[in-house]
Formats: sequence, structure tokens, C-alpha cells
Amino acid sequence: MANEEARSRSRRQSHSRRPSIRTLDDNNKAASEAPTTTPQKAASRNTRSTRASNAKAASSKRSSSHPSRGGGKKNQARNLPARSRSRLPARRDDRLPAKVQDVMVPAIPENAVRFIPLGGVEEVGKNMVLVETPEDIIVSDCGFQFISDEEQPGVDYILPNIKYLEDRKEKVRAVVITHGHLDHIGGVPFIMERIGNPPIYCTEVTALLIKKRQEEFPHMPKLTVNVVDRECTLKMGSTPVHFFPVTHSISDSCGVSIETKWGNVVISGDLKLDHEDGTPSAREEEVWSKIAKDNNILLYADSTNAEKDGFSIPEVVVHNTLETIIREVKGRLIIGTFASQFERMIHIIKVCEELNKKVVVEGRSMRNNLEIAKLAGRVKVRDDTFIQADHMSDYPAERIVVLATGAQGEEFGALMRIATKRHRSISFTERDTIVLSSSVIPGNELSVQKLKDNLYRHGVRIIHYRASDVHSTGHGNTGELVWIRKKVNPRFFMPGYGYHSMLRCHAQAQMDAGFPKENICIPDNGTVVDFIEGKEMKVLDVKAPNSLMMVDGRTVGDVQDVVIRDRRTLAQDGMFVVIATVNARTGELRKSPDIISRGFVYLRESKDLLGEARVIVKKAINDATKNANPIDFEYVKKSINDSVSRFLLQKTNKRPIVIPVVLGL
Repeated sequence: MANEEARSRSRRQSHSRRPSIRTLDDNNKAASEAPTTTPQKAASRNTRSTRASNAKAASSKRSSSHPSRGGGKKNQARNLPARSRSRLPARRDDRLPAKVQDVMVPAIPENAVRFIPLGGVEEVGKNMVLVETPEDIIVSDCGFQFISDEEQPGVDYILPNIKYLEDRKEKVRAVVITHGHLDHIGGVPFIMERIGNPPIYCTEVTALLIKKRQEEFPHMPKLTVNVVDRECTLKMGSTPVHFFPVTHSISDSCGVSIETKWGNVVISGDLKLDHEDGTPSAREEEVWSKIAKDNNILLYADSTNAEKDGFSIPEVVVHNTLETIIREVKGRLIIGTFASQFERMIHIIKVCEELNKKVVVEGRSMRNNLEIAKLAGRVKVRDDTFIQADHMSDYPAERIVVLATGAQGEEFGALMRIATKRHRSISFTERDTIVLSSSVIPGNELSVQKLKDNLYRHGVRIIHYRASDVHSTGHGNTGELVWIRKKVNPRFFMPGYGYHSMLRCHAQAQMDAGFPKENICIPDNGTVVDFIEGKEMKVLDVKAPNSLMMVDGRTVGDVQDVVIRDRRTLAQDGMFVVIATVNARTGELRKSPDIISRGFVYLRESKDLLGEARVIVKKAINDATKNANPIDFEYVKKSINDSVSRFLLQKTNKRPIVIPVVLGL
């Protein structure tokens, strides 16, 4: 009872504090504004009619008695050649996700709180979760996932599947963003309009990053971005949402605690602990002790580093290491790091100013983020600190520090362009020292190795995270994660933000620390979990739609499997185009077929193969047009396709896309 009174008093005090929410104007300036309650939209209770999925498969089968064949004899049908009836073995592609028919998710019970991770629990990226009550839906984060061309050729990004939210957009009260990394904000331009363009609530640096990115999409509706303090309470619809600060690798990171009738749902965001030799700082104790006073029914927590035991390296250790390197290095220093490492970049710049060194910034994202840091008042730099790359020759090499992007081996990153001699102003020398102040993101191992090989060809000295404390993760190890869970003391626990293996390791660490296994849910994307009166966890048999949503150029949606498969075929085996000109009346070839090939074989060295292919094409056309009046050109093209595809597979063991073009003259 005493705890309840204390919580009530705390809520009243938080609402009576100074205004904690501001709206960004067009000049990126935050205008103070009293906390306002988002007008509650009328929640439609109409029963949704099930979508009629009667997709009629219009399959036109060829009749055995084709009219006008064989001099008008009705029953003298053309017999299909054996090659036309046969089918090439289908190309299996296990990397394509199975097409799953969406199942209608039942409405939330009146006595429940619903939690659904729409993305971020089967991958590192596309983070998005929702908390639903009978009245409101609050969404946390709106990220995307980068994807390689090998996995999904031509696809730019992967988005969370938001079909569940689209069907309930009238209930979506707000999107709260925990921090400004792209795996948490990258999906904003593609998703917000589809879910009704609800207001966004986030801290100042995050808001500036969202607004800067939105400039690349001028055709999209204007966003309503509300700037909040890292510690504040706001009411969104009828649901109070509490923001609290967390430690991460980007400024202004926070977590949220969503208050419901049956208890609070705590979403950690990406985080680690500020600690000294495994003892959390007084600030961490204060923040997490406040959260512990609430009735927390669920903790959804970061799992990215859950495969590592103990505590992570504090960022202050990295700062001290980099400062020592900057002070002691002989010759020019190039530091490659993530553009989102605000605090690290700011510290490097401050040390350079103290030592009267000049800073060159290479990489668009790094320049943009430094401008945002200036706008947010996080860094004040003397006018003469920064210089352009083409002015470096005006200063001794010992006074030059280059901040560069591309430490993950990106092809067009600044480091790779310099290493491959494609930079117009900078070239490496044997006196240069390069610090790779970042770890290797899973999947980038080959790119980073290629970068290091190219760098070493210049005779430079490289310092990386395995040899020195020049990088610290932004995600907590299991020691930190267990400490946080014990502080929050939730009734139920759900690991998030990571691959399935990471979630499993996180769950195991919590069980090893004494948390009951039956109170842990290890989700997939789309898993629907209802918490009944805050006391019972019920995982539904059905899932929210979770098929891949892709950004493909200007198209956002479910790119058809056949499109991806064709792209992979073109990338692996190329294409083979056959152009045949036939007499439209008799079906006879007017000239030898032309053949165009791309990515399949080198034509000048494959004359025998092309000659045999022309013979196959001629025979296929003759068989398909024999006794035909009029000529069925679609059937002729299909016959050429089957015959040539089979021939090429037998001769080369490759399956190029065969495109027959038949011209009737």
C-alpha cells in the first residue's frame, strides 16, 4: 500500500514538473510546449470482414482437338512433342521464405495486455514492437535491416511487417523511439504513412536524426515529431508512457515503461551499463531503482551481446585509450569508427583541440552527425579546428587527425576509397597510423578483412579492437543484463533485439540466475503474447503477419518470390536470348536465329555451343508449327524455351533465363 501511495505521489510530481515535450519546427529548433494528451481516436469495434482470397488460377489448357489443323480435319490434332510435355527440374532456393497465408489474429481480451514483436527478434535490425490494450496501441521503434545482394538481389532494406498495425491504425496512438540508430529509425519514412502517421515521441538527438533523414523523402507526408526529455511521463491516448535514460553508444538513448491497468511493460531499448569493475554507477542505480518501484509485468530487453559473459568494457576506457594514442602517435593519425558514435567523436575532437591538432572529417554520415551534435549543443568546436582534406599539406603530419567512415569495409566508405587510391585528396604513407575503433558486425567479416589487406599494402600501422581497447560495444554482456532484470523485477521476461541464438543465450543466463523458465517467452517475429490481468502469460497459436516487407527502389511491400528468384538466376547463370523471325503464314524460319547472351558464356569462345543451339531452335520451331494454321506464337515460344533450357543444362550444367523472341512476318 505504501508503495502504491509512493507511486501515485511520484506520478503527480512528474506531471507538475516543467514542460517535458517540445515539437520540432522546420528550423530544427525545439519549441517548448506543455505536455498534451493525444486526442483519442474512436476505436472502431466493427467486425472486420475476412478478405476474399478467391484468386482464380486462369489456366488455359490446350485442347487435343485444335481447330484448323491438318487441312481442316477436326480430329487430326497436333501431338505435343515429348520435350514440351516434360518439365525441367525446379530450381530449389532454400533462402526464399515460404509464403505463409496470413491468419486473422483474434481481438485482444478486455482483461489483457498484448505484446507483439513485429521485428528484431530473428535478426539484428528492423526493430519494432507494440503494446496493445483494449483502448490503445503504443509502438516502440521503427527500424529497418540492411540486406546483402546475395540474399535478396536488388532489395535495399527489409522492414518489419506492419499488416497488424495497418488493420488497426485507428488504435495507434504514438510511435516512441528509443534512440537514433537506423535499425530503430530507418523504417520511419516507409512505414509512418501506412499506419496513419501517428505522432512520434523521442529525445532531441533522435528527433534531429529522424528529421535529417526525412529530408531525403520530400514526397512523404510531414511527420509530427515531439521532442521529450529522457526522464518524463506523457499520456498517449489513455496510456501513460514513462521515459528513462539508458547508456548506449549514441547520445540521448532511452528506454520506455508503458503503464497499463494490469502493470507496466518495460522496453529497454539497446543498452549497456555504466560501471567500474562490474559495479554499476550511482546514476544507473538511481534510474533502475525508480523503475523497480512499479508493478512490472514484462521486461523486454536487449540480447545483442548476450553470448558474452561478465561486463562489457566501459566507454571511458576507450576514451582514455584513444586519448593516449592521439597524444603519442608519430605521424598522421586516421581513426575509423561508426558515424553514430557521438560521444566518442566529441571526445576525439576535444583532445585534438587541447593538443592544437587539426581534424579532417571524411564521410557524409559523419559530417551530418557532427552537424546534428552542434545543433543539439552537444559539442562546441573552434572555427579553426576542422580543415578540408586538400589543405592537409599546409600542416605537419603530426598535427593531422582524420575521422573517417568505412571501418566495416564498405565499398564506398572513406577508408576503402583511400585504401584503393580512389580518394581525390588523401593517400596513405608508411608513417600513417590507422585506428579501427569499431568491432566487426556479423556478416561483415570478409569486407573488413579486405579493407585491412588493402590498408596493409600501404605499409601503414593498424590498431584494432582485438589488440587494444579502442572500441567498446553499446550492448551489455550477460552480467549487466542479469543485473538489470533483477532491478526491474518483472513477473515475466522476454529477450529481444537479436538473432534467435542471442535470445536463447539471454534466456539461459536469466534462468541460471534463478528466473523461472515458465515465465520466459522466446519470441519470433509476429509472436502474439497476451498477459491476462498481469498474472498469466498466454502465447497465442496464431501469429501476426510476419512475411518479409522489402524496400525495392521506390516500391515498398512484399516483393514476389519469382522476382527474387529471377534476379538470383540472372546473377548466377545469366540470360540467353533467342530471336527468331518466321513466316507468319507457313511458320518457316526466314533466317538463322540470332542469339544474345549476358552473364552466361563468352560468345566468341562458344561458337560450337551457339551452332548447336541454333539447330535446337530450328527443330523446336518446325515441330511447333507443323500443320498449324494459324501459327500459335505463344506455343512456339514455349517450345523454344523448354528445348533450349534443357539443351543448355545438359551442355553446361547451368540454368540461364531463356527469353525467346518470335517475330512473325
